[in-house]
Amino acid sequence: MLNWLKNRLAPAGKNPRNAPYVLSSKQHPISPRDISKAAQDVVAALNDAGYQAYVVGGCIRDLLLKTKPKDFDVATDATPEQVKDLFRRSRIVGRRFQIVHVRMGREVIEVTTFRAHHQGNDKQAQQSKQGMLLRDNVFGDISQDAARRDFTINGFYYQPQDNSIYDYANGLADLKQRTLRMIGDPEQRYREDPVRMLRAVRFAAKLGFDIEPKTLAPIHKLAKLLKDIPPARLFDEVIKLLMSGNGLATFHLMREQQLFQQLFPNTEALLIEDPQQLEFIEQALINTDQRIRSGKRVTPAFMYAALLWPVVVKHSQQFLSGGESPAYAWQHGANLAIEQQLPRIAIPRRFTNPMRDIWSLQQRLPRRAGKQAERVMGHPRFRAGYDFVLLREQAGEDLEGLGQWWTIYQEADETKRQDMCTKLHSGKKPGRRRRKRGPRRKSGNPA
Repeated sequence: MLNWLKNRLAPAGKNPRNAPYVLSSKQHPISPRDISKAAQDVVAALNDAGYQAYVVGGCIRDLLLKTKPKDFDVATDATPEQVKDLFRRSRIVGRRFQIVHVRMGREVIEVTTFRAHHQGNDKQAQQSKQGMLLRDNVFGDISQDAARRDFTINGFYYQPQDNSIYDYANGLADLKQRTLRMIGDPEQRYREDPVRMLRAVRFAAKLGFDIEPKTLAPIHKLAKLLKDIPPARLFDEVIKLLMSGNGLATFHLMREQQLFQQLFPNTEALLIEDPQQLEFIEQALINTDQRIRSGKRVTPAFMYAALLWPVVVKHSQQFLSGGESPAYAWQHGANLAIEQQLPRIAIPRRFTNPMRDIWSLQQRLPRRAGKQAERVMGHPRFRAGYDFVLLREQAGEDLEGLGQWWTIYQEADETKRQDMCTKLHSGKKPGRRRRKRGPRRKSGNPA
C-alpha cells in the first residue's frame, strides 16, 4: 500500500474530462532534488523560451513508487525543430516518432513534442494495413498527448518549478491498486505499436503489478504482430525485457502470452520438447537477475548465447549424426542458430562474435591435458566460457566436475596446475592408435 496516496484521490477517483487531477507540492513524496539537474535545466530553458515543458512518464511513476529512475524524459509543446534550435548540443532522431536528444554534460535528455490523435488525412501520420503506426508526428496539446501515452501509470506530468504533478489518465488510482491499464482501446493501441505488448509484460514483471483484464486479453491474439517490428528495434526491446533485473518473471509472462515464441521461435520449440533446456534458460535468467541486482556487469552476448544454446546443441548434434567432424558440427551448428535468429532479432556482430567464442569454448574447456589448459585459459573469452560451463552444471547437466576442475585450476599455483594436467593425461583411457601418415606429397604433383 502506498500510504501517501491515502485521501489523495478525487472524490469519485476520476478526472473531469480532459482535465488533470493535480497534486500540489505537499500531496506527493517527490522533491525537485529527486529530478536530474539536466532534466530540470531542459525544462527551465523551454519555459524561459515561452514553451510548456514537463518531466514525464516512467521516471515520475518510479519516484512515486519510491524507486530510482533509470533516466528522465521531457515533453513539451515545442516542435522538434524548435527544441533543436534552442539547445546547441542536440539532434533530432527517429523518423516514425521524432524525438530530440539534448546533451547536458554527460547526460542525454530525451525530449518529445506533445502528440495528438490522427485525423486520417494527416501528412505526418502513416499506418499499415494492420493498423501499425509507420509515422507518428502529429502534434497537439498536453491533454491530447496524455491520451496518446501507453499506460495510465505512465501518464504523469511533473513541473519542477512548483513541484506539482498532473495526472491526466487516473494513473494514481492504478498505482494504488497496483494495476497496469492501457490508455484507450487496448487492441487498437497494440495494433498501432505491437511493442506495447512487450512493454506490458515488462512493466508488470518489473513493478509486480497485475495487468488489467481488458489490457491483457488481446495480447495472446495479437502476439504474431511482433513479426512486423524491425529486427533491430526488437534487439533493444529484448535487452530491456531480460536485462533489467526482472528477467525470469518477464520470461514467464512472455511465454504465457506467446510472445517469447515470436521472438525466439526455435528456442521455444525446444523448451517445449525438453524440460532440461527450460531449466537451463531459467537458470541463466536467475543468474542475470542476481548480477544486475548486485550491481555487477552483464553482457547481451552471454544472455543471447544462453537463449540460443538449445538451438546450437540441436543443430550440432544433427551435423554429428550426419558424420561430420566435431569441429565442423559445432561451428556450423552455431552459425545456423544465429542465421535463423537474425530475421527476428538483429543481434549486432559485436555480440554474435563473442557468442560464437562462448559456444566454441564449451568444446575446448574439456580438453585440459598437457599445455591445452594453459592455452584455453589465455583465451580472451575464457571467463565467459567458464561461467557458461558453471551455468550448464547449475541447470543439472552432468559435465563430470568440469566446472570445479577449472575453479581449482584458476586458483592453483604453477606446480599444482601441471600436476592436475598430468593426472588428467595419465588417467586417460587408451584409444585406437592413429595410423601414421606417409610423407606429404609436394604441391603440384599428380595424385
